[in-house]
Amino acid sequence: MALRLVQVNFKARDDAALGRFWAAALGYGMSSEGPGVTNLEPEGIAWPDPDGFYVDLVKVADPETVRYRVRLDLATTSPEHQAELVARLRKLGATPADAERGDGPWVALADPEGNVFRVLEPRETHRDTGPIAAVVVGCADPRALAAFWGEAVGWAVHEAGDERAVLRSSRGVGPFLEFARQEPVRSRIHIDLIPSRGQEQAAEVARLRKLGARPADVGQGEVSWVVLADPEGNEFCVLGPGSSPSA
Repeated sequence: MALRLVQVNFKARDDAALGRFWAAALGYGMSSEGPGVTNLEPEGIAWPDPDGFYVDLVKVADPETVRYRVRLDLATTSPEHQAELVARLRKLGATPADAERGDGPWVALADPEGNVFRVLEPRETHRDTGPIAAVVVGCADPRALAAFWGEAVGWAVHEAGDERAVLRSSRGVGPFLEFARQEPVRSRIHIDLIPSRGQEQAAEVARLRKLGARPADVGQGEVSWVVLADPEGNEFCVLGPGSSPSA
């Protein structure tokens, strides 16, 4: 498949401060390609290694106007690890997000800028995902949206139901992509895709348009990436093959 899920992108009031939180949370390295942009990478893996999954944080003038439906679920390896991670994140500035807890053994938290995420209980399916177990998109129709994204990135469907649908790379690396029937969470996070080596950005954008994506204007202006929305209106970016990590 010519596109892959390469990173999540946070819109932030203070990209450096929020970047320090998430770098510590994930055990990632931290760098900056310029003012207002903070890049997080797995230690020892350089952009855009296909085995890496990255996080970018971009400063925006008014992050309160940005509302996406994406959250992160973090993996743990044991009940003790889950408790230790929650305690460490609280010390780093995370706060309880009880309204988003739901019915489960996970712990819902909000990062220092209010983005909700969950620290999951240990699950066998997440033993090889790395620190990010899943990128979760809130939606009205998980089954239909998973069908779109499965075609978009060529990922296998692991589960498809009316309440939840889950995709995973056929290479078995990186986080799962999950679609859950739910109200939008408080989030300023979106998904970025990148064409595989030798693939044309324009051709991939045209393919996504045929699958049901549509152009989106989030005030991006003249940039090297293309902003689209999936069939439920979730914005995402298609980077160029030579793009820098920020979008």
